[in-house]
This record gives sequence, C-alpha cells and structure tokens, in this order.
Amino acid sequence: MHPVLATVLQRLGLGLLTLFVVSIIIFSSIELLPGDFGEAVLGQAATEDTVAAFRKELGLDQPAWKRYIDWVAAVAQGDLGTSFSGRSSSGVDRSREVIELIAPRLENTLFLAAYAALISVPLALFLGITAALYRNSIYDRAVNAATLTTISTPEFFVAYILILLLASLNPIFPSLANITMDTPFLERVYRTALPALTLTLVIVAHMMRMTRAAIINLLASPYIEMARLKGVSRSKVILKHALPNAWAPIATVIAFNLAYLVVGVVVVEVVFVYPGIGQLMVDAVTTRDIPVVQACALIFAATYIILNLIADIIGIITNPRLLHPR
Repeated sequence: MHPVLATVLQRLGLGLLTLFVVSIIIFSSIELLPGDFGEAVLGQAATEDTVAAFRKELGLDQPAWKRYIDWVAAVAQGDLGTSFSGRSSSGVDRSREVIELIAPRLENTLFLAAYAALISVPLALFLGITAALYRNSIYDRAVNAATLTTISTPEFFVAYILILLLASLNPIFPSLANITMDTPFLERVYRTALPALTLTLVIVAHMMRMTRAAIINLLASPYIEMARLKGVSRSKVILKHALPNAWAPIATVIAFNLAYLVVGVVVVEVVFVYPGIGQLMVDAVTTRDIPVVQACALIFAATYIILNLIADIIGIITNPRLLHPR
C-alpha cells in the first residue's frame, strides 16, 4: 500500500476513535446536567409515581450504559432519536424527530459559516502574505495591532459593539438576524450581515497571524536565501517559493477556523437570535431535551474532527516529509 494512502487511512481510523471517545464524553456530560425532564414537564406538584411512569415512557428509567449503547447504535443507523419537546403530562404526544428539528437549523448555521468563510479566508491570506512581505513596516505593525485587539476581545462583545455602531447609532443592518426557510437569498445575506461580520473579525485575526508566521518561518530556509542571492524579487520569493511550502500549516489553520465557524457560533447565534443549530442546542439544554442536546453536540464534534482530518490529510499530501518524521 502506498505510504500516503496508509497514513490517510490511519488518520481516518484515529478520527473514528476520537469520535467514539467524544460520544462517551457527550453522553456522560449530559447525564451530569442538573434537573430532570420529567419533573420539568410535570411540575413540582407531580407525585413520584407519576414522574416514574413518565420517565419510563421516555426510557429514562434504563441504566445509563444501556441508553448509551442504544443511542450509539441508533446514530450509526442514521437515527438521532425523537425530541422530548411536544410531550406533556396530558398524554398528548406532539414530539418530532430530532433530524427534522436539526436539518433546517444546521442549514442556517452552514449558510452563516460559509458567508463568513468567503469573506475571512481570502482576506486573512491577503493580510498574512502582505504583512510577511512588508515585515516590520508600519503596515505590518498596524495589522498586527488590529488583529491582537480582535483576538483579545470576546465574540459577544464584538457583536454588541457592531450592534451599537451599525444597528443602533447608524441603522444600516438589523440587530436581529430573523430569517426563515422562505427568506430570499439577498434578504438573507442582508439580515445575517452583522453575525457574519462578527465571525469574520474573530477568525481573520487567527488566520492572518498564522499565515504570516508560517511564511516568515519559511523565509529563513536555505532555499529561500539561495533564491534571494540569485536576485529573485521579494514578492516572487514569497509567492513562488515560500507560499507553496506553507500550504500545509495554512490549510491546518483554515480548517481549524472553519471548524470554529460551525462549532463556535453558539454565542453569536444567541446574541443575534439567529435560528441556527447553536441556538437550538441552548434551547434544548434549557428544556432538558436530551436527544436534541446529544445530537447537536455530536454534530459539532463530528464537524470539528472531520475538518481537522481534512487539514491533516492536506498537510500529508502537500508535505510528504511528514510521512517520515525524524
């Protein structure tokens, strides 16, 4: 077997193992959540027998290990379970499949992540390359100061500042990202401008600094020094010699930040009341909707692991030296 293929398969196996371990952590963490769904629905006035019967109906009376095995087996078959929401003490069951609840919310989250990525990735690469090209210049120091300020500021604070400046003092964009499945594309882009800008400001700083650091590190390599001694211009040295060898670390940074766009949007979605999977997860935790919380957490974990696997594979393919570390 080709060494590249063998290494890729090894990474995939490690990814599946990581996802399995994460599933155990997710299930165990949810088991430690305070409160009980049965008591939350029936109220404090409900008797113990009523709560026990209700828990038995939901399958919450089973041992934790059995519920975990049943959950993992169902997820492996594509069944994320049935939401607890819609159930009531009157016996009326208006619950829905978890996949039906998550699908439109996940689409909204992916739209917001793609929106921010289309802006942030090219901008970060441009700023990182130009900052490395004009290292220690006023431009480089200004970009570094701006990115350090952004990195040091929490996402929710950036969101509130943007709401203050672009929605309250200057009503350019709406402060709430209220969209539906029927919202036209351009209207959706307009309504999600502020959350997308918030995510862009946060991840551009990380990607720009890592891109700059990767290129500056390569500029100290002997073959770069040789290219300079031959009279090659500085811009050509970076674009044709340094940048192709910097794709592995840059791809890792991009994948890491794209994973953040999907996984770390919870705070941004809550601030802007955006109907994404992060907002759904927060609501599900509040109502003790265990199947929805488990599904959202597993989707976040799988997205993070998959994107990091892609970055790892790109790093292997673009840098064969990683196959034989010394």
